[in-house]
Amino acid sequence: MKIKMSRVLLRILTLILALGVCSFAGFGQDDPDPNSPTPILLSAQDSTRALASSADGITKRPLGKILPQAFKPDSTIALYVTNVSLMKGEGANAFRIYVEDVKGHSYRYPVLDLQPVAGFQGVYAVIVRLTDDIGFWEPPTADGDVLVRLTWRGLTSNRVRLGLGQIGGGIKDDPGSVPTPLGTATLTNKKGRISSPNYVGYKWSGDRTRFLEQATFGPTPDLDNRIRRIGLKAWLAEQFQAPYPSANNPFPNNPLKPGTPPADCDNEQTITPDVPVTCFRDTYSMYQPQTWFFREAFYGDAQLRHRVAWALAQIWVTSGVDIQQGRHMVEYDKILANNAFGNYRTLMKQMTLDPTMGDYLSMALSTKNNPNENYAREIMQLFTVGLFMLNQDGTLQLDASNNPIPTYDQTTVNNMTKVLTGWTLCNNGCPNSVSGTPNFIDPMVLVTNNHDLTAKTLLNYPGSTTSTIAACSNCTNSTNIATYANASMDKALDNIFYHPNVGPFVSRNLIQKLVTSDPTPAYVGRVAAVFNDNGFGVRGDLQAVIKAILLDPEARGDVKSDPNYGKLREPVLFATNILRAFGVRSADGLSQSDGYMTGRSEFTGMAQTPFMSPTVFNFYPPDYNVPGTALNGPEFAIMNTGTAITRTNFVNRFVFTAIPIPVSSPNAPNGTSLDFTDLQDLSTADPTGNLLLDELDRRMLHNTMSATMRSTILPVVTSVAASNPLSRVRQAIYLVATSSQYQVQR
Repeated sequence: MKIKMSRVLLRILTLILALGVCSFAGFGQDDPDPNSPTPILLSAQDSTRALASSADGITKRPLGKILPQAFKPDSTIALYVTNVSLMKGEGANAFRIYVEDVKGHSYRYPVLDLQPVAGFQGVYAVIVRLTDDIGFWEPPTADGDVLVRLTWRGLTSNRVRLGLGQIGGGIKDDPGSVPTPLGTATLTNKKGRISSPNYVGYKWSGDRTRFLEQATFGPTPDLDNRIRRIGLKAWLAEQFQAPYPSANNPFPNNPLKPGTPPADCDNEQTITPDVPVTCFRDTYSMYQPQTWFFREAFYGDAQLRHRVAWALAQIWVTSGVDIQQGRHMVEYDKILANNAFGNYRTLMKQMTLDPTMGDYLSMALSTKNNPNENYAREIMQLFTVGLFMLNQDGTLQLDASNNPIPTYDQTTVNNMTKVLTGWTLCNNGCPNSVSGTPNFIDPMVLVTNNHDLTAKTLLNYPGSTTSTIAACSNCTNSTNIATYANASMDKALDNIFYHPNVGPFVSRNLIQKLVTSDPTPAYVGRVAAVFNDNGFGVRGDLQAVIKAILLDPEARGDVKSDPNYGKLREPVLFATNILRAFGVRSADGLSQSDGYMTGRSEFTGMAQTPFMSPTVFNFYPPDYNVPGTALNGPEFAIMNTGTAITRTNFVNRFVFTAIPIPVSSPNAPNGTSLDFTDLQDLSTADPTGNLLLDELDRRMLHNTMSATMRSTILPVVTSVAASNPLSRVRQAIYLVATSSQYQVQR
């Protein structure tokens, strides 16, 4: 009886737990379905030739009677797409058309319009101009077929033939291409089955991993399990409230020191044998903020805030190349972290008065008699509005001559400079003022005699209410000057903040840092709309903006098939994603790593050392295009032969060395190592190597390893004796981590 009762109870408990997990998962699953349908370009009935017509012929001829034809370059035509599900307001700027000619050159044709086709539910006419909208290559001549594909939300359609000038030519169809005539709902193979990549894994597993790559410093099993239980929205809600930084990793609090190192500061020399002295390292270098940064990236619970602060640090740039003390950088980073989910206008004000920024861009030295325009220029050019007027989807506004329209001119810079004169470090009378030591903790203060009192003209744009500041009429004492100066600063910051460019400019930058380097205008426009109004009439709500970026349908999905989607993993994220995937820990495996893999060799060689940007333009500019293409890919600006080799060496060092970063007092007292125990067990259990590759595919590539990649890697892995599982594991990780498929976060 006891045995029967135990079995009954066990079944009941199992059912309760299952229901509990399902209901908890259901709470999270009010997240929108991340998997958009794959678009299909329609072709002729019995060929892969595009169903296409002149743009003015959409309603003149039934779709079923459109005959194959060739088109002249620079003409405007209609291609026809199905199997898309549009959101309210989603239109032409959500789509892109790419063309490849017989020489292998790729072009992007501008999409001008999107129209539903009357009488054909779910079919849309995509209006396209047959001219390269980037202008990288000489456009294809009118001498035959090109292959055309359409992309939408990071997904690519099939490729169909399109005749330019004439039909025919030497270009070949993609292997496995089949006709997709009118009435096609899903792409099918010759056996009539739905064609889909051979992806393995439970539903949405790939999307959770992709989400964690975007929102954290790398997926871990614990985070994946958490999101599997509660969903993305609930996890975001947790992250918005999570304490930061971690309790066991507080911000470095090293005391400020004089600008000139005192005589007793050791410059990392050992004064007494076997006694390390670290005054210079801990004060006059970036060692402390860097080691703190990596400990938080490896182990911190508030991953999203840390990741967003890192993204903001690449927009509001300062650098240890010029900033003297690590504590100075810590105070600057606190502002980014504190405002990561706050309001952008608050961030603008606090950063304007930040001593580190004031020192880096010279505002702390700017006076009415010796004005310095550095900060006044960069707050506009790099931090808020950019150089040219933007539409709300981030595309350029053009004048009558088809030229970009400048956002401001030198006169605007000069006037903004006047507004920002007179502020300097608070070296006397503030809570953290210490005689003889520059105060980089308290906000800068105004020296009234150094503030410009003349009239100023600011940014002028439709709807602006603060484009001018009158000269001070009653500045006869310091109190009145202070009132005037502070009011002027607030007016100037409001003038910038309410400029229509700020929403799309900031939104696109953050999308690039978190999700994809070349987002569609539709994606930018949706996020910019949230920046402009979070739904409650509030502008600049970064919490709402981050949520919009990460939950957008262009961000979500198990698989993104568009080869131009995603971003090269910048060195910091490349490193942390690998290390978090394999249980980064101390060299002896008993505690947390001290984080000092930061630098000097590991990241300098990859051209991205935290807090050491070479210029105010960040490690790479946001408008950088991948060489040889028209693809926007900022991180590729620091990808060259040298950095590519260093990235490979980084993986080699951490994967193949028993203790990659050994104990090295005083800079790395704990060291750093990885844990391959579970993978060794898989390798031992399956001598074929397939289980090992399955796990690496799931863990590192969210189940998207191509068949070609797998067939290439597997023989190399199995060439290592099955009796040496650790070597097999290392070989497999090395090959995956150094592959192009892994190095591009997609």
